[in-house]
Amino acid sequence: MNVELTGIGVSPGVATAPVARLAAPPELGADTGPEPDPDAALASAKAALEAVAADLEARASRAEGPAGDVLFAQSMMPRDPALADRVAKALAEGRSAPHAVAAAFASFRAALEAAGGYLAERAADLDDLRDRTVATLLGLPMPGVPDPGHPFVLVARDLAPADTAALDPAQAVAVVTEQGGPTSHTAILAKSMGLPAVVACPDAASLEDGVTVLVDGRAGTVAVDPGPERVRRALEGEARRTEALSGSRGPGRTADGRAVQLLVNLGSPADLAAAAEADCEGVGLFRTEFLFLDRATAPAVEEQTEVYAQVFASFTGRRVVVRTLDAGADKPLAFVDHGQEPNPALGVRGIRLARSAAGAALLEDQLAAIGAAAAATDADVWVMAPMVATPGEARAFAARCRDHGLDTAGAMIEVPAAALRASRILDECDFASLGTNDLGQYTLAADRMNGALAELLDPWQPALLDLVGLAAEAGRESGKPVGVCGEAAGDPLLACVLVGLGATSLSMAPSAIAAVRAELATRTYEECAALAATAIGADDAR
Repeated sequence: MNVELTGIGVSPGVATAPVARLAAPPELGADTGPEPDPDAALASAKAALEAVAADLEARASRAEGPAGDVLFAQSMMPRDPALADRVAKALAEGRSAPHAVAAAFASFRAALEAAGGYLAERAADLDDLRDRTVATLLGLPMPGVPDPGHPFVLVARDLAPADTAALDPAQAVAVVTEQGGPTSHTAILAKSMGLPAVVACPDAASLEDGVTVLVDGRAGTVAVDPGPERVRRALEGEARRTEALSGSRGPGRTADGRAVQLLVNLGSPADLAAAAEADCEGVGLFRTEFLFLDRATAPAVEEQTEVYAQVFASFTGRRVVVRTLDAGADKPLAFVDHGQEPNPALGVRGIRLARSAAGAALLEDQLAAIGAAAAATDADVWVMAPMVATPGEARAFAARCRDHGLDTAGAMIEVPAAALRASRILDECDFASLGTNDLGQYTLAADRMNGALAELLDPWQPALLDLVGLAAEAGRESGKPVGVCGEAAGDPLLACVLVGLGATSLSMAPSAIAAVRAELATRTYEECAALAATAIGADDAR
């Protein structure tokens, strides 16, 4: 057949198997309302919502790494009292229970899409929750991952977090989606699981169950009926790359010996074992949201201290960069009044929470816990604030850190204003770390979950790299480190560009470190700088 589909490769690797498409959602059929007993119907709907929430919570407890964090956050959504209120309203208007549930989710979906940014990103998650709730109500099979009884390539329009987290890598050998982007849940979770994945591949809609495909998650291609010779060459090439990477050890270095610290991203204690065992120089991004998102009250200082100390103790003698709470937008807290915001992605999130008394108290407690844990262990603990936009915010944060005995305080650069004024930001703190996922979406004004804008969300966008270069130059001039902790750092070739722009460290998924280390070792710093100049001089990401 010799047909090749193209998309965006978001998780490297090669795999071949027959296609199995994601199970279709339940059919609602005609509305048979009104319900003869609206109260009983509401009780059934509430029970179905709770069953879905409990199932997701159970999956989260079994999942490892980012999958657990995503599922815990998703499990909170069916329990939102406002959702049940909208179901009750739809029942009162004469809808049947399944249609009332669908109407309630539709109204929530419309509100999230109108909000834009991170909240719009959650709209697809609501579709999955709706389908699961309706299936529970109707007693139908749960939509989701198929089980054909043999290894398969999972193909879907898009994947909900629950679907991606439930994948068994021994059966689902690769993932292909019609929608999604480089920083979608599918991309992040597939990479953390080591599954080859291609997203934003609209022609995948033509793939039927049972057809054999060859997926290259590095090149972003899907070959249909590839033939045994092409499969053999692809698998042998991947085996050679894997074998070559197995000998990649030690600190990050360019071919001429320039040091580049290679660090890991850490999302929860479930990631800790793999991260600590990785041949890395520490943690470049320790996300702390997992402690706050799945609960009705804020964690106590003592509880936080215990968790942080466990992480720090696993990295004795190595650096651990802690990002303080990045809540708001798509990560609301049950115990904080976030208020009504017309565009939460551009609203009170990250360090901006500390503008209120309640948010300031949360930050003080967190810094107290980090400080206590750091004092009790021998890790080199650094702390950085998310969503810093001005030098004043960096100054205030650094002062708060030092009040708690934390002497190395930094700023996340994920707002274009911070990149443009990076020299002023670094005057007020000790280091900076570039979050390329958010910096990219804010720079290109493109929702990072919108598959139709995937080209704009490509981390190779020259405008994004311009801002990386500005921040890195500010670091050189000030003598302070500026690293990258976004998904871009895990792309071996792009990592060389980032080093050529002046990044002093790269933080990524543990599985990406060997490939990045090996690629850096093949190029001198001057060659990396030349690559960077070529990338900056390009007209577009491609």
